[in-house]
Amino acid sequence: MRSLNPPATVSPGRTYTNKPLLYRGSRSAEVMEVQKLLAHWQIYSGPFDGVFNATVENTIKAFQHRVFLPEDGVVGSQTWQALYTGSPVDLPTLSLGSQGDEVRLLQSVLRLTRDYLEPNWVDGDFGAATQQAVVTFQRRYGLVADGTVGPSTWYMLSKFPH
Repeated sequence: MRSLNPPATVSPGRTYTNKPLLYRGSRSAEVMEVQKLLAHWQIYSGPFDGVFNATVENTIKAFQHRVFLPEDGVVGSQTWQALYTGSPVDLPTLSLGSQGDEVRLLQSVLRLTRDYLEPNWVDGDFGAATQQAVVTFQRRYGLVADGTVGPSTWYMLSKFPH
């Protein structure tokens, strides 16, 4: 079972801008740190050798997908933050009347969880059907069922394959 708790070394409110940008070809202690964080989230089982190879890049892309980040395989500040928290970062709070790509993402994931059953309505418009789907999802997972998608709801949504 996947751990829902961040590593013990996480500092609440910490910024990750002082971490280096890592990408395929990087070799450092920070790459080893990334490998260990990926292993903590049970998404990487390779060696902790500090080498950012194709396997690490592909694992980063899979992790980025999980937490709704652009899947570029590069470890920048947002990916660092997500690696330490195991949570999506910098996603907007969504509620009735919200529109756009993040609402489409929400609707797509809620279709996969079988909470959003509207056929072909992944339209980016947070209407009554989307709100009800969010409330249903929140109730099932013990969240405050207010129909608003904030950090706790984004976090729980990120635990589902999408």
